[in-house]
Amino acid sequence: MTVTPMFPLEATMLPGEELPLRIFEPRYVGLVQDCLAMVDPVFGVVLIEAGREVGGGDRRSDVGALARIVEHADLGRGRFGLRCVMGERIRVTQWLDDAPYPRADIEVWEDEPGSIDSAAVLDVEDRIVALYERIAAARGSRFGGRSAVLGPEESDVVKRLYGLAARVPMGQADKYAVLSAPSVSARLAALSDAVDTVTAMVEFQLSE
Repeated sequence: MTVTPMFPLEATMLPGEELPLRIFEPRYVGLVQDCLAMVDPVFGVVLIEAGREVGGGDRRSDVGALARIVEHADLGRGRFGLRCVMGERIRVTQWLDDAPYPRADIEVWEDEPGSIDSAAVLDVEDRIVALYERIAAARGSRFGGRSAVLGPEESDVVKRLYGLAARVPMGQADKYAVLSAPSVSARLAALSDAVDTVTAMVEFQLSE
């Protein structure tokens, strides 16, 4: 377990996603300054289940991911601009005192052993493509094609599922279900359910 600076957000972030941030709240300015002094400048990001990012007093989830600072700019007057890339999935084992900023004991949370049928992944990909085709047709816009919807090919199934989930406009609860799934098979099931939910919402909106 490692004591890690934490940045609760009103959004679920998945491994592989980019996270741009503008930092101005004093406690998070301190967090950034401390992170930039590290050899590997990382902090944990978790979903705020209730409350706000600014001011504290929030209720936080216990599953998140490490954000690695890859670019930063000192904007002056106690402000920073950051570009981060989300890395390893983490699990909070204990929240610590928030002074001078949120901190927690964390552990990297690997998936449970297991595998999935590539045909099942292909089925979800087909349904995501069909969803975007439906949206494009309803808008009268040009469909960009399968590769534009699904993104670059990825042989690592863990990275592939996270990448697909990042491309589906799902709600935060569904996205958190994908992140917190204990295995790749459970993550595929959560992603499949999310695609069904988004498709049903799109069809409902288009029927009105």
